[in-house]
Amino acid sequence: MAKKSSINKNQRRRKLVDQYAARRKALKEIVADQKRPTEERFAANLKLAELPRNSSKTRIRNRCEITGRSRGYYRKLKLCRNQLRELASQGMIPGMVKSSW
Repeated sequence: MAKKSSINKNQRRRKLVDQYAARRKALKEIVADQKRPTEERFAANLKLAELPRNSSKTRIRNRCEITGRSRGYYRKLKLCRNQLRELASQGMIPGMVKSSW
């Protein structure tokens, strides 16, 4: 089980990303538009830098839904490898069977 503080920190980051997504996208479009004047693009870049760092999507860490573990994460199932194995052994994941040969 991951530390509660790490899990909560990641949840706060997700909220910030949702909150600033539209603003961040608009500023990035201005910065990327080559037809706009350089001063306007530079000003948009400065405004982008003023936004909170944790409002960037790349700051979010993928974590297991059950334990909060950040390593060995399977995106499709939103689980870490340990929980995936445990749930598969119990037959809780449809179509997944422990192999034996």
